[in-house]
Amino acid sequence: MIGMAEDRVRAPRALVGVTGCIAAYKACEVVRGLQKAGCEVRVAMTEAATAFVGPLTFEALTGRPVLVDLGTFADTPIGHVELAEWADLVLVCPATADVLAKAVAGVADDALTSTLVAAWDHVAFAPAMNVHMWRSPATQANVATLRERGAHLVMPATGRLACGDVGEGKLADVEEVVDHALRLLARAVVPQRLAGRRVVVTAGPTHEAIDPVRYVANRSSGKMGYAVARAARDAGAEVTLVTGPSALRGPAGCEVVRVTSAREMLEAATSAFEGADAAVCAAAVADYTPAAPADHKLKKDAERLDVLEMRETADVLATLSAAKGGRVVVGFAAETGDPVAAARSKLERKGCDLIVANDVSRADSGFGTDTDAVTIVGPDGASEHPCLPKDEVARLIVGRVADLLGA
Repeated sequence: MIGMAEDRVRAPRALVGVTGCIAAYKACEVVRGLQKAGCEVRVAMTEAATAFVGPLTFEALTGRPVLVDLGTFADTPIGHVELAEWADLVLVCPATADVLAKAVAGVADDALTSTLVAAWDHVAFAPAMNVHMWRSPATQANVATLRERGAHLVMPATGRLACGDVGEGKLADVEEVVDHALRLLARAVVPQRLAGRRVVVTAGPTHEAIDPVRYVANRSSGKMGYAVARAARDAGAEVTLVTGPSALRGPAGCEVVRVTSAREMLEAATSAFEGADAAVCAAAVADYTPAAPADHKLKKDAERLDVLEMRETADVLATLSAAKGGRVVVGFAAETGDPVAAARSKLERKGCDLIVANDVSRADSGFGTDTDAVTIVGPDGASEHPCLPKDEVARLIVGRVADLLGA
Protein backbone atom coordinates (compact mmCIF):
# COMPACT_ATOMS: atom_id res chain seq x y z
CA MET A 1 0.00 0.00 0.00
CA ILE A 2 1.12 3.57 -0.64
CA GLY A 3 0.15 4.88 2.76
CA MET A 4 -1.90 4.15 5.85
CA ALA A 5 -5.27 5.86 6.14
CA GLU A 6 -4.05 8.36 8.74
CA ASP A 7 -1.12 9.35 6.49
CA ARG A 8 -3.12 10.40 3.45
CA VAL A 9 -6.27 12.28 2.54
CA ARG A 10 -7.68 9.58 0.21
CA ALA A 11 -6.68 6.64 -1.92
CA PRO A 12 -4.49 7.53 -4.91
CA ARG A 13 -6.23 7.44 -8.28
CA ALA A 14 -4.63 5.89 -11.34
CA LEU A 15 -6.02 5.82 -14.87
CA VAL A 16 -4.32 3.09 -16.90
CA GLY A 17 -4.34 3.73 -20.65
CA VAL A 18 -4.01 0.60 -22.77
CA THR A 19 -2.92 0.72 -26.41
CA GLY A 20 -2.81 -1.79 -29.27
CA CYS A 21 0.23 -3.91 -28.51
CA ILE A 22 0.88 -7.58 -27.74
CA ALA A 23 1.97 -6.48 -24.26
CA ALA A 24 -1.57 -5.20 -23.57
CA TYR A 25 -2.31 -8.30 -21.49
CA LYS A 26 0.31 -7.18 -18.97
CA ALA A 27 -1.81 -4.11 -18.26
CA CYS A 28 -4.11 -6.47 -16.35
CA GLU A 29 -1.24 -7.27 -13.99
CA VAL A 30 -0.41 -3.59 -13.66
CA VAL A 31 -4.01 -2.83 -12.69
CA ARG A 32 -3.95 -5.57 -10.05
CA GLY A 33 -0.60 -4.38 -8.72
CA LEU A 34 -1.90 -0.84 -8.28
CA GLN A 35 -5.06 -2.11 -6.61
CA LYS A 36 -3.06 -4.23 -4.17
CA ALA A 37 -1.16 -1.08 -3.23
CA GLY A 38 -4.43 0.61 -2.26
CA CYS A 39 -5.09 2.62 -5.43
CA GLU A 40 -8.38 3.34 -7.12
CA VAL A 41 -7.90 2.29 -10.74
CA ARG A 42 -9.83 2.99 -13.91
CA VAL A 43 -8.99 2.11 -17.50
CA ALA A 44 -9.13 3.80 -20.90
CA MET A 45 -8.36 1.90 -24.12
CA THR A 46 -7.73 2.61 -27.75
CA GLU A 47 -9.87 0.71 -30.24
CA ALA A 48 -6.76 -1.21 -31.32
CA ALA A 49 -6.16 -2.36 -27.75
CA THR A 50 -9.52 -4.11 -27.63
CA ALA A 51 -8.24 -6.57 -30.24
CA PHE A 52 -5.74 -7.85 -27.67
CA VAL A 53 -7.72 -7.59 -24.40
CA GLY A 54 -11.47 -7.03 -24.19
CA PRO A 55 -12.85 -4.10 -22.18
CA LEU A 56 -14.91 -6.60 -20.17
CA THR A 57 -11.68 -7.92 -18.62
CA PHE A 58 -10.78 -4.52 -17.23
CA GLU A 59 -14.36 -3.84 -16.17
CA ALA A 60 -14.27 -7.05 -14.15
CA LEU A 61 -10.95 -6.08 -12.56
CA THR A 62 -11.88 -2.50 -11.69
CA GLY A 63 -15.65 -2.73 -11.27
CA ARG A 64 -15.95 0.41 -13.40
CA PRO A 65 -16.80 1.03 -17.07
CA VAL A 66 -13.86 1.30 -19.44
CA LEU A 67 -13.47 4.39 -21.61
CA VAL A 68 -13.15 3.15 -25.21
CA ASP A 69 -14.76 5.94 -27.21
CA LEU A 70 -16.02 9.42 -26.45
CA GLY A 71 -19.57 8.10 -26.17
CA THR A 72 -18.80 5.41 -23.58
CA PHE A 73 -20.27 7.32 -20.65
CA ALA A 74 -23.93 8.04 -21.37
CA ASP A 75 -24.24 10.55 -18.54
CA THR A 76 -21.53 12.92 -19.81
CA PRO A 77 -20.20 14.05 -23.19
CA ILE A 78 -16.76 14.84 -21.72
CA GLY A 79 -15.78 11.58 -20.04
CA HIS A 80 -12.18 12.02 -21.17
CA VAL A 81 -11.91 15.39 -19.39
CA GLU A 82 -13.57 14.09 -16.23
CA LEU A 83 -11.20 11.10 -16.09
CA ALA A 84 -8.19 13.36 -16.66
CA GLU A 85 -9.26 15.53 -13.74
CA TRP A 86 -10.12 12.50 -11.57
CA ALA A 87 -6.74 10.80 -11.98
CA ASP A 88 -3.65 11.65 -9.96
CA LEU A 89 -1.67 9.85 -12.67
CA VAL A 90 -2.45 8.66 -16.17
CA LEU A 91 -0.22 5.66 -16.88
CA VAL A 92 -0.12 4.55 -20.52
CA CYS A 93 0.90 0.90 -20.43
CA PRO A 94 1.83 -0.34 -22.90
CA ALA A 95 2.57 2.81 -24.89
CA THR A 96 3.02 2.24 -28.63
CA ALA A 97 5.15 4.37 -30.95
CA ASP A 98 1.91 5.70 -32.42
CA VAL A 99 0.60 6.96 -29.07
CA LEU A 100 3.95 8.51 -28.13
CA ALA A 101 3.92 10.43 -31.40
CA LYS A 102 0.33 11.53 -30.91
CA ALA A 103 1.07 12.69 -27.38
CA VAL A 104 3.92 14.87 -28.66
CA ALA A 105 1.80 16.34 -31.44
CA GLY A 106 -1.25 16.83 -29.23
CA VAL A 107 -3.39 14.66 -31.49
CA ALA A 108 -6.75 13.83 -29.86
CA ASP A 109 -8.41 11.47 -32.31
CA ASP A 110 -9.84 8.92 -29.86
CA ALA A 111 -10.85 8.66 -26.22
CA LEU A 112 -7.40 7.84 -24.83
CA THR A 113 -5.44 10.45 -26.75
CA SER A 114 -8.09 13.04 -25.90
CA THR A 115 -7.62 12.16 -22.25
CA LEU A 116 -3.85 12.55 -22.60
CA VAL A 117 -4.21 16.05 -24.00
CA ALA A 118 -6.36 16.99 -21.00
CA ALA A 119 -4.01 15.31 -18.50
CA TRP A 120 -0.73 16.62 -19.93
CA ASP A 121 0.82 17.49 -16.54
CA HIS A 122 0.40 14.09 -14.82
CA VAL A 123 1.20 11.42 -17.37
CA ALA A 124 3.61 8.48 -17.44
CA PHE A 125 4.40 6.17 -20.36
CA ALA A 126 5.66 2.58 -20.32
CA PRO A 127 6.66 2.02 -23.97
CA ALA A 128 6.59 -1.37 -25.70
CA MET A 129 7.38 -1.95 -29.36
CA ASN A 130 9.73 -3.59 -31.85
CA VAL A 131 13.42 -2.77 -31.34
CA HIS A 132 13.70 -1.02 -34.72
CA MET A 133 10.66 1.13 -33.95
CA TRP A 134 12.10 2.00 -30.56
CA ARG A 135 15.49 2.96 -31.99
CA SER A 136 14.04 5.07 -34.78
CA PRO A 137 15.08 8.75 -34.62
CA ALA A 138 11.42 9.79 -34.59
CA THR A 139 10.58 7.68 -31.54
CA GLN A 140 13.70 8.78 -29.68
CA ALA A 141 12.93 12.41 -30.44
CA ASN A 142 9.38 11.93 -29.18
CA VAL A 143 10.64 10.36 -25.95
CA ALA A 144 13.03 13.26 -25.41
CA THR A 145 10.27 15.79 -26.06
CA LEU A 146 7.87 14.11 -23.64
CA ARG A 147 10.52 14.16 -20.93
CA GLU A 148 11.25 17.83 -21.55
CA ARG A 149 7.55 18.54 -21.06
CA GLY A 150 7.50 16.74 -17.70
CA ALA A 151 6.14 13.34 -18.67
CA HIS A 152 7.61 10.30 -16.95
CA LEU A 153 9.00 7.31 -18.85
CA VAL A 154 9.37 3.74 -17.58
CA MET A 155 11.97 2.70 -20.09
CA PRO A 156 11.58 -0.58 -21.95
CA ALA A 157 13.72 -3.61 -21.19
CA THR A 158 16.05 -5.50 -23.49
CA GLY A 159 15.15 -9.06 -24.42
CA ARG A 160 13.45 -11.31 -26.90
CA LEU A 161 10.44 -9.55 -28.41
CA ALA A 162 7.16 -11.07 -29.54
CA CYS A 163 8.23 -10.76 -33.18
CA GLY A 164 11.37 -12.78 -32.52
CA ASP A 165 13.82 -9.85 -32.63
CA VAL A 166 16.14 -9.30 -29.69
CA GLY A 167 16.84 -5.83 -28.31
CA GLU A 168 15.22 -2.86 -26.57
CA GLY A 169 11.48 -2.45 -26.73
CA LYS A 170 10.17 -5.07 -24.33
CA LEU A 171 7.73 -3.67 -21.79
CA ALA A 172 9.47 -3.11 -18.46
CA ASP A 173 8.77 -5.69 -15.77
CA VAL A 174 5.30 -5.26 -14.27
CA GLU A 175 6.74 -4.80 -10.79
CA GLU A 176 8.96 -1.99 -12.08
CA VAL A 177 6.06 -0.27 -13.85
CA VAL A 178 3.90 -0.46 -10.72
CA ASP A 179 6.70 0.82 -8.49
CA HIS A 180 7.32 3.83 -10.75
CA ALA A 181 3.60 4.60 -10.75
CA LEU A 182 3.34 4.30 -6.98
CA ARG A 183 6.28 6.67 -6.54
CA LEU A 184 4.51 9.29 -8.67
CA LEU A 185 1.14 8.70 -7.02
CA ALA A 186 2.62 9.12 -3.55
CA ARG A 187 3.37 12.75 -4.29
CA ALA A 188 -0.36 13.40 -4.68
CA VAL A 189 -1.62 11.76 -1.49
CA VAL A 190 1.23 11.16 0.99
CA PRO A 191 2.35 14.10 3.15
CA GLN A 192 5.89 15.01 2.07
CA ARG A 193 7.21 15.17 5.62
CA LEU A 194 10.75 14.30 4.55
CA ALA A 195 10.97 16.60 1.54
CA GLY A 196 14.48 18.02 1.34
CA ARG A 197 15.85 15.34 3.67
CA ARG A 198 18.33 12.60 2.88
CA VAL A 199 17.87 9.13 4.36
CA VAL A 200 20.19 6.13 4.28
CA VAL A 201 18.64 2.67 4.58
CA THR A 202 20.54 -0.61 4.93
CA ALA A 203 18.88 -3.86 3.93
CA GLY A 204 19.38 -7.56 3.44
CA PRO A 205 22.02 -9.97 4.69
CA THR A 206 25.76 -9.91 4.21
CA HIS A 207 27.76 -12.80 2.78
CA GLU A 208 31.07 -13.49 4.51
CA ALA A 209 33.41 -15.47 2.29
CA ILE A 210 34.92 -18.78 3.37
CA ASP A 211 36.40 -19.24 -0.11
CA PRO A 212 35.36 -18.05 -3.60
CA VAL A 213 32.43 -20.51 -3.55
CA ARG A 214 31.23 -20.77 0.06
CA TYR A 215 30.12 -18.13 2.51
CA VAL A 216 28.50 -17.55 5.90
CA ALA A 217 25.16 -15.73 5.84
CA ASN A 218 21.72 -15.46 7.46
CA ARG A 219 18.12 -15.74 6.28
CA SER A 220 17.37 -12.07 5.74
CA SER A 221 15.54 -11.37 2.46
CA GLY A 222 15.87 -7.58 2.52
CA LYS A 223 12.10 -7.05 2.38
CA MET A 224 11.92 -4.83 5.44
CA GLY A 225 14.75 -2.54 4.39
CA TYR A 226 13.40 -2.20 0.87
CA ALA A 227 9.98 -1.32 2.30
CA VAL A 228 11.57 1.38 4.49
CA ALA A 229 13.38 2.79 1.46
CA ARG A 230 10.09 3.02 -0.47
CA ALA A 231 8.29 4.61 2.48
CA ALA A 232 11.00 7.24 2.94
CA ARG A 233 10.97 7.93 -0.80
CA ASP A 234 7.19 8.31 -0.77
CA ALA A 235 7.48 10.78 2.10
CA GLY A 236 9.68 12.97 -0.10
CA ALA A 237 13.15 11.95 1.03
CA GLU A 238 16.19 11.46 -1.16
CA VAL A 239 17.03 7.85 -0.36
CA THR A 240 20.22 5.83 -0.60
CA LEU A 241 19.60 2.10 -0.15
CA VAL A 242 22.70 0.12 0.80
CA THR A 243 21.74 -3.50 0.24
CA GLY A 244 23.41 -6.81 0.75
CA PRO A 245 22.71 -9.70 -1.64
CA SER A 246 18.98 -9.78 -2.36
CA ALA A 247 16.70 -10.95 -5.15
CA LEU A 248 14.54 -7.83 -4.75
CA ARG A 249 14.36 -5.09 -7.36
CA GLY A 250 15.74 -1.73 -6.26
CA PRO A 251 12.93 0.77 -5.57
CA ALA A 252 12.36 3.31 -8.34
CA GLY A 253 13.69 6.74 -7.47
CA CYS A 254 16.20 5.50 -4.89
CA GLU A 255 19.96 5.33 -5.24
CA VAL A 256 20.85 1.66 -4.77
CA VAL A 257 24.33 0.65 -3.61
CA ARG A 258 24.88 -3.12 -3.71
CA VAL A 259 27.43 -4.68 -1.39
CA THR A 260 28.33 -8.19 -0.31
CA SER A 261 30.24 -8.26 2.98
CA ALA A 262 29.85 -6.54 6.35
CA ARG A 263 33.01 -4.53 5.66
CA GLU A 264 31.60 -3.29 2.35
CA MET A 265 28.28 -2.41 3.99
CA LEU A 266 30.06 -0.41 6.69
CA GLU A 267 32.07 1.53 4.10
CA ALA A 268 29.05 2.25 1.88
CA ALA A 269 26.72 3.17 4.77
CA THR A 270 29.33 5.43 6.40
CA SER A 271 29.97 7.22 3.12
CA ALA A 272 26.26 7.72 2.39
CA PHE A 273 25.57 8.91 5.94
CA GLU A 274 28.02 11.80 5.63
CA GLY A 275 25.46 13.96 3.85
CA ALA A 276 22.30 12.41 5.31
CA ASP A 277 19.79 13.47 7.95
CA ALA A 278 18.86 9.97 9.11
CA ALA A 279 19.78 6.31 8.78
CA VAL A 280 17.56 3.27 9.22
CA CYS A 281 19.73 0.18 9.69
CA ALA A 282 17.43 -2.67 8.73
CA ALA A 283 20.16 -4.94 7.37
CA ALA A 284 20.96 -8.19 9.16
CA VAL A 285 24.72 -7.68 9.12
CA ALA A 286 26.74 -10.77 9.98
CA ASP A 287 28.26 -10.59 13.47
CA TYR A 288 31.19 -12.78 12.48
CA THR A 289 33.29 -13.36 9.38
CA PRO A 290 35.88 -16.03 8.58
CA ALA A 291 39.26 -14.88 9.88
CA ALA A 292 41.23 -16.14 6.88
CA PRO A 293 39.10 -16.72 3.78
CA ALA A 294 40.80 -18.86 1.17
CA ASP A 295 41.60 -17.48 -2.25
CA HIS A 296 40.68 -20.80 -3.89
CA LYS A 297 37.92 -23.36 -3.53
CA LEU A 298 38.74 -25.61 -0.57
CA LYS A 299 38.76 -29.30 -1.44
CA LYS A 300 36.99 -31.36 1.20
CA ASP A 301 39.29 -34.34 0.73
CA ALA A 302 42.46 -32.28 1.33
CA GLU A 303 41.39 -29.05 3.10
CA ARG A 304 38.66 -30.01 5.51
CA LEU A 305 36.54 -27.40 7.33
CA ASP A 306 36.28 -29.18 10.67
CA VAL A 307 37.08 -25.87 12.35
CA LEU A 308 36.32 -22.41 10.96
CA GLU A 309 38.05 -19.60 12.82
CA MET A 310 35.89 -16.48 12.99
CA ARG A 311 36.36 -12.87 14.01
CA GLU A 312 33.83 -10.14 14.80
CA THR A 313 32.73 -7.78 12.06
CA ALA A 314 32.57 -4.03 12.41
CA ASP A 315 29.29 -2.77 13.91
CA VAL A 316 27.45 -0.65 11.33
CA LEU A 317 24.70 0.54 13.70
CA ALA A 318 27.12 1.50 16.49
CA THR A 319 29.43 3.27 14.05
CA LEU A 320 26.67 5.42 12.57
CA SER A 321 25.21 6.11 16.03
CA ALA A 322 28.58 7.31 17.32
CA ALA A 323 28.86 9.75 14.42
CA LYS A 324 25.24 10.94 14.29
CA GLY A 325 25.40 14.14 16.32
CA GLY A 326 21.95 15.68 15.90
CA ARG A 327 20.94 13.23 13.20
CA VAL A 328 18.59 10.28 13.62
CA VAL A 329 19.65 6.63 13.60
CA VAL A 330 17.24 3.68 13.85
CA GLY A 331 18.30 0.08 14.39
CA PHE A 332 16.58 -3.31 14.36
CA ALA A 333 16.60 -6.22 16.79
CA ALA A 334 15.59 -9.50 15.15
CA GLU A 335 15.36 -11.75 18.19
CA THR A 336 13.88 -14.88 19.68
CA GLY A 337 12.65 -15.14 23.27
CA ASP A 338 12.10 -11.60 24.58
CA PRO A 339 12.71 -9.16 21.70
CA VAL A 340 11.66 -6.06 23.67
CA ALA A 341 14.14 -6.66 26.48
CA ALA A 342 16.85 -7.32 23.90
CA ALA A 343 15.90 -4.11 22.09
CA ARG A 344 16.12 -2.01 25.24
CA SER A 345 19.58 -3.39 25.93
CA LYS A 346 20.66 -2.82 22.33
CA LEU A 347 19.33 0.76 22.35
CA GLU A 348 21.52 1.57 25.34
CA ARG A 349 24.62 -0.19 23.98
CA LYS A 350 24.48 1.20 20.45
CA GLY A 351 23.46 4.77 21.25
CA CYS A 352 20.82 5.04 18.51
CA ASP A 353 17.46 6.81 18.73
CA LEU A 354 15.09 3.89 18.18
CA ILE A 355 15.20 0.11 17.95
CA VAL A 356 12.56 -1.84 16.04
CA ALA A 357 12.17 -5.24 17.72
CA ASN A 358 10.54 -8.30 16.21
CA ASP A 359 10.37 -11.98 17.12
CA VAL A 360 11.78 -13.89 14.15
CA SER A 361 10.64 -17.20 15.61
CA ARG A 362 7.04 -16.29 14.69
CA ALA A 363 5.79 -17.70 11.40
CA ASP A 364 4.22 -14.35 10.47
CA SER A 365 7.11 -12.11 11.54
CA GLY A 366 10.36 -13.76 10.54
CA PHE A 367 12.85 -13.49 7.73
CA GLY A 368 11.27 -13.57 4.28
CA THR A 369 7.70 -12.97 5.42
CA ASP A 370 5.51 -10.19 4.03
CA THR A 371 4.28 -9.18 7.49
CA ASP A 372 5.82 -8.16 10.80
CA ALA A 373 4.68 -7.67 14.37
CA VAL A 374 7.02 -5.11 15.88
CA THR A 375 7.64 -3.05 18.97
CA ILE A 376 9.36 0.30 18.45
CA VAL A 377 11.55 0.99 21.47
CA GLY A 378 12.88 4.45 22.33
CA PRO A 379 14.36 6.17 25.40
CA ASP A 380 10.87 7.25 26.48
CA GLY A 381 9.11 3.90 26.13
CA ALA A 382 7.89 1.32 23.68
CA SER A 383 4.97 1.16 21.25
CA GLU A 384 3.71 -2.27 20.28
CA HIS A 385 2.15 -2.87 16.87
CA PRO A 386 0.17 -5.92 15.74
CA CYS A 387 1.08 -8.02 12.73
CA LEU A 388 0.98 -5.72 9.68
CA PRO A 389 2.25 -5.79 6.10
CA LYS A 390 5.90 -4.79 5.99
CA ASP A 391 5.05 -1.70 3.92
CA GLU A 392 2.80 -0.46 6.73
CA VAL A 393 5.45 -1.19 9.35
CA ALA A 394 7.89 0.78 7.20
CA ARG A 395 5.57 3.78 7.18
CA LEU A 396 5.30 3.64 10.96
CA ILE A 397 9.08 3.73 11.19
CA VAL A 398 9.42 6.55 8.69
CA GLY A 399 6.76 8.50 10.56
CA ARG A 400 8.81 8.18 13.77
CA VAL A 401 11.91 9.33 11.90
CA ALA A 402 10.02 12.38 10.66
CA ASP A 403 8.85 13.11 14.20
CA LEU A 404 12.41 12.97 15.51
CA LEU A 405 13.60 15.27 12.74
CA GLY A 406 10.86 17.73 13.62
CA ALA A 407 9.29 17.35 10.17
